[in-house]
Amino acid sequence: MHDTDPQGPVGELIALLSLERLEDNLFRGQSRDIGTRFVFGGQVLGQALSAAQATVDDARVVHSLHAYFLRAGDIEHPIVYDVDRTRDGGSFSVRRVTAIQHGKPIFVFTASFQQHETGAEHQLPMPVVPAPEDLPALPPIDPAVLARLSPKLKRWLDRGGPFVFRHVYPRDELNPSKRPPFQQVWFKLAEPIGDAPELHHAMLAYASDFHLIGTATFPHGISYYQPNVVMASLDHAMWFHRPFRVDQWLLYSCDSPTAQDARGLARGMIYDTRGTLVASTTQEGLMRIVPAQGGSTLGAH
Repeated sequence: MHDTDPQGPVGELIALLSLERLEDNLFRGQSRDIGTRFVFGGQVLGQALSAAQATVDDARVVHSLHAYFLRAGDIEHPIVYDVDRTRDGGSFSVRRVTAIQHGKPIFVFTASFQQHETGAEHQLPMPVVPAPEDLPALPPIDPAVLARLSPKLKRWLDRGGPFVFRHVYPRDELNPSKRPPFQQVWFKLAEPIGDAPELHHAMLAYASDFHLIGTATFPHGISYYQPNVVMASLDHAMWFHRPFRVDQWLLYSCDSPTAQDARGLARGMIYDTRGTLVASTTQEGLMRIVPAQGGSTLGAH
């Protein structure tokens, strides 16, 4: 259980990830406009994982997911999630989920679940970075600058979302400079939530879509805030290694090893404050420069 204000940003995110069960394997999730042109990819990731988790025995916890974004999601309409119970073995369960909107699949997703086992362990160390408490919040954008932006972009930049972010090396996304393709961002939920691991996993899947593919833009001095840059996630993979809480500080350490053919690849490792590697991610995204009259999709999928 949790005592989060249901009308606040965190309460709204909990509601967004709490799907309506239509049948044993069929679920419906609402969409939320956070300032992106289309449905935010993290929303579909989190909702698909919520649907899959609802069909798996509680003793088995998600350890990996792999997804493809097929079509842009419509913010104004709900999404139906059709779960296929692909396999329940002695130790592992696999679920395939298709997200459907307006009668067409917009997203396909596979997740694997495992009951806890002991075995050999190792991990790469966390980068040496300042603690989140020692980093300032990003300064507010000048109201005069905000006034010149589109309503969608203004909503994205001026929103009070459910997550708090602290950038180790901040970048001005409205006037980006060229820099190497690396970044570290501390993040956590703005309010504490309950102990249910399935909620924390769905929340982390949602948050993993922030900042990741944007790392691939750094060497090129471009940003998805610019009107001539179109960006969209093409796929997303995630591995959950160890227990964590998304309402406590986590470090997202991201890098982009390559970009080509209007696509960029980004990788991320997520650590807790003790330096424990709790999850890893990869994502490939469209990075297309178009005539200035085009528009940024801000994570359209």
